Amino acid sequence: MNGSLAANAGLLEAIRAEAASVSCDLVVCPPAPYLAQAKAALAGSAVARGAQDMSAHESGAFTGEVSARMLQDFACRYVIIGHSERRAMHGETDALVAAKAVRALAAGLVPIVCVGETLAEREAGQTDAVVTQQLQPVLAAVGAQLADIVIAYEPVWAIGTGKTATPAMAQQVHELIRAQLAQANATAAVKVQILYGGSMKPDNAKELLAMPDIDGGLIGGAALKAADFLAIARAA
Repeated sequence: MNGSLAANAGLLEAIRAEAASVSCDLVVCPPAPYLAQAKAALAGSAVARGAQDMSAHESGAFTGEVSARMLQDFACRYVIIGHSERRAMHGETDALVAAKAVRALAAGLVPIVCVGETLAEREAGQTDAVVTQQLQPVLAAVGAQLADIVIAYEPVWAIGTGKTATPAMAQQVHELIRAQLAQANATAAVKVQILYGGSMKPDNAKELLAMPDIDGGLIGGAALKAADFLAIARAA
C-alpha cells in the first residue's frame, strides 16, 4: 500500500525508459486506484501490468472487492494471489487462494500464487509441510492449466525484515515446489516460473537468481526505487 500519482509518475517513467535494455519479463503491480495511471504510463512498452489482489467472485454484492473483469479493463495480464499479508491480515484460506487462481485463469489472467512459512513455522521445521499445504489446493484446482500460473515463494520471516534466506535455503524450497509441480504435471512443471519473494535486493539478486529453480523475483520494497528495481532486472 504505497504510492501517489506524483511518485508513481516518476517511478513508472524511469522503469519504462530502461525496460527495453533488460532481457527479462517485467511486471508492475500497483494498488488498484493506480491501475489506470499504470496502463497509460506503460502503454506500448515491454512492461506488463498486474494487480495486487482480486476477488474470487465474478461480480455482485461484494463492496470494496475488485473483479477479474475490472482488471481486464485496465489491461492487466497478471494478478498476485494469496500474498502472505492477505493470508495473515485478511484471513485468506488455502481454499480461497485456489478459488481466486481458478477465477483468474478463467478470465485469461496469470495468477502469481504466493506460498511461504512464518519464522515460527521455519524454526519448528515445518517449512516443507506448510508450503505443501498451501500449494496442493491450487494444483488440484487449476488442473490442466498448471502451466499458465506463476508461483512465488515468500518466506514471511524475510519480508520487510532485512532478513533474507540464503540462496541455498531459498533453492531448497524452490526445488520442493518444482518437485510438487512435477508430480502434478511433469510437462507443465518445467514451464512454471517460480519467483523468490523475500527481500530480494540489488546486492543479493544475482546470487539468488543463479539458483537452478529460482526463475525471478517478487519484489517489494526495492520496487519503490526505479534504480533498485532495474538493477535486479539486470541481474536476472
